[in-house]
Amino acid sequence: MASEAKRPKVDEDSTSDLSSEDPLKNFMRWCDKIGLTLSNKVYLSREGTVAEYGMLASGDIEEGEVVFSIPRAAVLFQSTTKVKAVLEEAKASLDSASGWVSLLMALMWEYTSPESYWGPYLSLWPDFKVLDHPMFWSEEERVRLLQGTGVPEAVDTDLANIRKEYSDIVLPFMRLHPDLWDPEKHTLQLYTSLVAFVMAYSFQEPLPEEDEDEVEQEPNFPMMVPMADMLNHVSNHCVHLEFTPVRDTPTFDGEEVFNTYGEMANWQLLHMYGFAEPYPGNSNDTADIPMSNVYKAAVQATQSRDDQRLLVDKWSMLCDMEMVGEKGVFIFGQSGVLTVTELYNTLKILSMPSEEFEEWKENEGTPEAQLDVLWQTPGRKKVARYSRGDHSVGIHFEGRVTFPTERIRQGDFSIDISSVTFRDEDSYECVWKGPDERGLKDVILYVLRVYQCSTDQNQNVTSVVLELKAPHTSTHTTTTTTFDREQE
Repeated sequence: MASEAKRPKVDEDSTSDLSSEDPLKNFMRWCDKIGLTLSNKVYLSREGTVAEYGMLASGDIEEGEVVFSIPRAAVLFQSTTKVKAVLEEAKASLDSASGWVSLLMALMWEYTSPESYWGPYLSLWPDFKVLDHPMFWSEEERVRLLQGTGVPEAVDTDLANIRKEYSDIVLPFMRLHPDLWDPEKHTLQLYTSLVAFVMAYSFQEPLPEEDEDEVEQEPNFPMMVPMADMLNHVSNHCVHLEFTPVRDTPTFDGEEVFNTYGEMANWQLLHMYGFAEPYPGNSNDTADIPMSNVYKAAVQATQSRDDQRLLVDKWSMLCDMEMVGEKGVFIFGQSGVLTVTELYNTLKILSMPSEEFEEWKENEGTPEAQLDVLWQTPGRKKVARYSRGDHSVGIHFEGRVTFPTERIRQGDFSIDISSVTFRDEDSYECVWKGPDERGLKDVILYVLRVYQCSTDQNQNVTSVVLELKAPHTSTHTTTTTTFDREQE
């Protein structure tokens, strides 16, 4: 049951500097005015949190409680801003690779206008550099501190795209509307800061699921959601957002209320949001080893021109198989190698003697050797993979998936998942690629109820078969089943 909603509360004692609290107090008064409600078990503060602002529990919060409720009129994006008519009229000219230009134009106007409806919200960030985003670091700092993480290259790409977007799209548009935007005030620096703001604080509302025959939906662009963006991130979060955030797990008095920004490694968190979780708190953290580093190491081990030619031949074969790529990486997680198929095949082929490699190349031409079958969720969580004769299983399904080779040879890509729990309820996709075809089919698994498992060992009621047969035909299977509570 949801707690009684009340006027948003700010911690009066969080700091002795009253002026520094004014923006937060003004924001709270604005929330009260627009009808944004908080549970009486939470409050906002700048102390006792992991970042500048955060939400803390003032009482024990039970699972399932609504923490706050935000009226849709409070959400800021291109369709709610005061300049929405101008942006809608120029929609085609503001189209870009990022898809963010219209939102950023709205934010530039709202951020600098004393008339802005969202003024108390946006005034919480008088200087976006407090985000400590790597794009605000000097190039020397990024290279010196983050070399090898992939972040410097990602930031360089971001900054180049931002400059191009600003010069090619934003500046010409502002010059057409000098009554609303001024290049002297709405500068590249401000535009870049707002890009970081959107990266760190925006949300995307989930689109409704549509039938395959219906018209394709427009892209789901980001929007700014006041109060929701006050929740800081940890990988083991305690709330989920449904435009009314609901408690996933109990939280106790004095603890911070956390959301999650997704299953992201620390380098991704740093790139997108300007922070990383302390080790070993991030269960999604990874270390990425560029595939090219493996090739460079193999080059150093060659002792003759024949060895070098053989290595080039092997690497070319791996590239043709799409096992490696110029910008590809081998990914290592806390539980082991996440790109195990790619790494295994790369090391296997690179270590082959010349005669064995020649024999292997001949066998590689068979249809079975070229077959690649991947089961995954729409969120790209790997379930199982068969790739050119080798099997691998996702980290969340280890010891629970059966994917027999003999079945695959017969054109049956079905998998068996055992010890199924409510957490396994999802849509499962099967993607395959062979010599002459590429396909995508899906199966939806519903866990309807749980009951006591039979003691008869011949009745495995905790298993489900996700079927996908005859890849040349179009199939869509919905599986419903029940499972034992003891397996949860």
